[in-house]
Amino acid sequence: MPQASRYSDEQIEALLAELAAVLEKHHTPTDLALMVLGNMVTHVINTRVAPEMRNTLVKSFTDALHASVPLPDTH
Repeated sequence: MPQASRYSDEQIEALLAELAAVLEKHHTPTDLALMVLGNMVTHVINTRVAPEMRNTLVKSFTDALHASVPLPDTH
């Protein structure tokens, strides 16, 4: 179930378009793009989130990521 955001779709799409343009400009391979984005997430969490809130945020973030990526059923 999608979570409501305090940010508009336009704000999210504008930032996403800028990030995608940078990745395209540098012809960034998928694995490198994911490494950089992972490092960016880690940096944001470590520098902008209080230590006592990090575990909760990381759990919420990973749950949301997992829910947003369709994976094949392995059963």
